[in-house]
Amino acid sequence: MNRSSFNARIFLLAGGIALIFFLYGLCLADMQIVKGEQYAAQAQSTSSLERTLKAARGEMVDCNGTPLVVNEICYDVIFEKAYMPKGEENEIILRLFALFEEEGQEWIDNLPITSEAPFVFLEGRESDIQRLREDMGLQSWATVANVLDEMAERYGLEDYSPQTRRMLAGVRYEMERQGYSVNVSYTFAADVSKTMITKISERNSQFPGVREKESTTRHYLSGDLAPWVIGQIGPLYREEYEEYRKLGYQMNDVIGKDGVERAFEQELRGQDGKQLIYMENGIVVDIQDEQETIPGHTIQLTLDMDLQRAVQDALEEQVLYLREHAEPTRGQEARGAVAVVIEVKTGAVKALGNYPSYDLGTYRQNYSELASDPLTPLFNRALQGLYTPGSVYKPGVSVAALAEEIITPTSTVDCQGRYTYYEDYQPGCTGYHREISVRNAIMQSCNIFFYDVGRRLGIEAINRYSTWFGFGQATGIELYEETGRLASPELSAAWGNTWTPGNVIQASIGQSDTAATPLQLACYAATIANKGVRMKPHLIQSVNTYNCDSIIRETQPEVICQMDVAPEVFQVVTEGMMQMSTYGFADYPIKVATKTGSPQIDNIYTNSTFISFAPADDPEIAVAVVVEYGGGESCAPIVRKIYNAYFGIQDPADQPEGRELSPMEIPVDGEQAPAVPSEE
Repeated sequence: MNRSSFNARIFLLAGGIALIFFLYGLCLADMQIVKGEQYAAQAQSTSSLERTLKAARGEMVDCNGTPLVVNEICYDVIFEKAYMPKGEENEIILRLFALFEEEGQEWIDNLPITSEAPFVFLEGRESDIQRLREDMGLQSWATVANVLDEMAERYGLEDYSPQTRRMLAGVRYEMERQGYSVNVSYTFAADVSKTMITKISERNSQFPGVREKESTTRHYLSGDLAPWVIGQIGPLYREEYEEYRKLGYQMNDVIGKDGVERAFEQELRGQDGKQLIYMENGIVVDIQDEQETIPGHTIQLTLDMDLQRAVQDALEEQVLYLREHAEPTRGQEARGAVAVVIEVKTGAVKALGNYPSYDLGTYRQNYSELASDPLTPLFNRALQGLYTPGSVYKPGVSVAALAEEIITPTSTVDCQGRYTYYEDYQPGCTGYHREISVRNAIMQSCNIFFYDVGRRLGIEAINRYSTWFGFGQATGIELYEETGRLASPELSAAWGNTWTPGNVIQASIGQSDTAATPLQLACYAATIANKGVRMKPHLIQSVNTYNCDSIIRETQPEVICQMDVAPEVFQVVTEGMMQMSTYGFADYPIKVATKTGSPQIDNIYTNSTFISFAPADDPEIAVAVVVEYGGGESCAPIVRKIYNAYFGIQDPADQPEGRELSPMEIPVDGEQAPAVPSEE
């Protein structure tokens, strides 16, 4: 190839490259200049949105499969920040207020301030009030006016009337608490009517960023049954989010707040799904499922709802009866009552009743009234109430004394109405029981017998056996519980008190500093019935697939403690408790073992306590009952009704109306222990 031919080829190649760049430039100019607006419009008109599909929350059924908590399809009204014009939030919300009031619909407002002037903090909402002050950056003593002024400045409410400020503040604060953002929608109203959804859709131009969302709501088929067990659900708040974020939660999720709803949150919540929504010019053109929703698990409780109803009714009837018919200081002041029913051989809790109670279905509407009620209906007395046991403690002390050979089944203590072992402390009994053995001491609830036995045992031995019975420690049930306490020199010193021998003998009759929950008392009674085998109590029978097609996990009976005590010891104690059952169960068709108690509250009032199991010769269930300010032996009618319901007994004595107080409701225990013997 000659030089001139080579140069010609180079020239042609360079020209070709230049032409390519020229044509590319023309194309680029056409895209950016000539058709730039067209392409920009296309880019803006086409978009995609990832939407989370909430999984159905698991439901709850009782031990027989009877539904307790189910899900119902509903519609929520939500805010989406990406589509709500900035700075127009308050006006949009005001238009929603007008529409909701027109339709008589409610929206979410959890602000702990009255909804109408004069504005004051709501009673019973102390923790919420303090959190509100902190969120507003105010001191703990800030007034309602201080809080509302700060909210007005923060949310731009200065130009509105005081009433409108309060209404807007309730929504804006809740939006902030739930972390409202581009990625987190806010639920303005839950479970609204279809009519409301239609009206919002018809006026969508007035409500930019507001849309409806299909959801589910909790429906309680019997909301007044065991509400403390079932529990509440509620929004996930900012202060909780860090903990739950690690578990995959979003800020607009709901979570269990207490009860089984909280304890089994991970089982109940399910797995959310995802959808990818493609839109052109604001119109949905395609929806693709990216991840399928998986509903939560259904929880089967050990509770029997028929028995639960009978327990709650019996508690209410007896408290109301005492208030009307009992004498002052002997039941007329009865405040509340609690009962626990547990299977002896498995530890399954069959009923857990508190009075007064409340209804999960109306909980939110009535919260302020419930929270401020001095009778504390929201308080779970069964698991968290701490009560001095009184004489129901005596069977356990009897077991300790027999096992340690401090006494024999036939040895006696001479009761002359006053315990004279100590010169400076001589507590009394309710009568002169003379020479009395352990069986009769349980039946007569002779304080002198147990003072003497307790003195010889000593507090260390008493507490060792009490620990084996489950006192002073967690039972292991699935829900939050108090652990109770045992009287001891260490506890006394921690409270700044002086421990004396008198504390030992008072502890031996279930007084002094000893305190237990009704659940612990029921477990204790079941352990006596089980001859020293203490079972772990449980409320969950099984965890199942959503439709209960199969069992995922089933709770198995678990032995917590096996006492190294001869069965004959428990038989002696059981015989004493069977003799005690003549109070309230003399004519009963099955054999019952019982022990009553009337522990002191102060120098005037007493509670009423009761433990029992039946049938006494082959125990199935154990029961513990406490009537606050019951004035003595006021529990037996409650326990009798519980047994009637459980064993299907038609009992003519089960007629509360018009009956007179029977001997079983008159104090016989004598925990009030007069220093001078009574003249019986």
